[in-house]
Amino acid sequence: MATTEKTTRPKIVVLDGHTLNPGDLSWNKLKALGRTTIFEYSTPEEIPARAGDADILLVNKAVIDAAQLVRLPALRCICVTATGYNNVDVEKAAERGIPVCNAVGYGADSVAQHAFALLLELTNKVRAHHDTVLAGQWGGSRDFCYTLGSVPELAGKVMGIYGFGRIGQRVADIARAFGMEVLATHTHPERDARPGVSFVPLEALFERSDVVSLHAPLAEENAGIVNANLLSRMKPAAYLINTARGGLIDEAALKLALQRGRLAGAALDVLSEEPPRSGSLLFDAPNCLITPHMAWATQEARQRLMDITVENVKAFLRGEARNVVG
Repeated sequence: MATTEKTTRPKIVVLDGHTLNPGDLSWNKLKALGRTTIFEYSTPEEIPARAGDADILLVNKAVIDAAQLVRLPALRCICVTATGYNNVDVEKAAERGIPVCNAVGYGADSVAQHAFALLLELTNKVRAHHDTVLAGQWGGSRDFCYTLGSVPELAGKVMGIYGFGRIGQRVADIARAFGMEVLATHTHPERDARPGVSFVPLEALFERSDVVSLHAPLAEENAGIVNANLLSRMKPAAYLINTARGGLIDEAALKLALQRGRLAGAALDVLSEEPPRSGSLLFDAPNCLITPHMAWATQEARQRLMDITVENVKAFLRGEARNVVG
């Protein structure tokens, strides 16, 4: 019985499972689908030994390029536990008939929530005020209350959204709940038209918005699209939020704009290099908040990602194509 199970049940290997599940989720649904081995992290050198006989491979950021594919002769399916799949050589996989599946839509609420967490920290400076209270500034104040500077109200302000997919649309919903006017730029405005959202060209978006929030995927044609020209068009009191991809922004141009007071602040959950092993030129930029690419990572979003991935594996085992990219 054990021998039959070993030869008939697929071997599933998770190469870098810690990002998806640092310990607060269950792998049991995946384990039920085959002989499953889970590694929290894998170096490139470890991948051939760990996955050389794998039928199905789950990866988050582990790179499965042409060289690695040669070392994985048994491989029949790759499931990426993310939306982006640039870490996999999809063309080479296709040449061998190996489908590459990703996951879409699991993090819209999570990312939108974080975008507004960043915005509210920029506007209300909650932590900075808290620190002054603990330092005794409130206790020693002549007034019963104080602020560290002018606090803007979001109601009546203009939220500009670059990239109007599921996340951008969720940001629009929250912005409207705050009483904000919503502008967006999008490649399919007719398809995704919705009440309360006006579609405008990119330059108009940056010129008219009090907050610009980036939610477009990174592609060759929009790398560094937030450049000196667009930044110069922003209102001096405007804010820039990026929870999409660091490569959308010319970081040197953003630092210079912040230094010259061309915008009030920026809050970024993503950088051009991740992790920033040697630091980032934005670390000392004024009025710039940076979080460690965590917008997507609520427990609820990761559970949805786990569920989507399990369904991708089930579909493959049934001989069906589900969320296959390329």
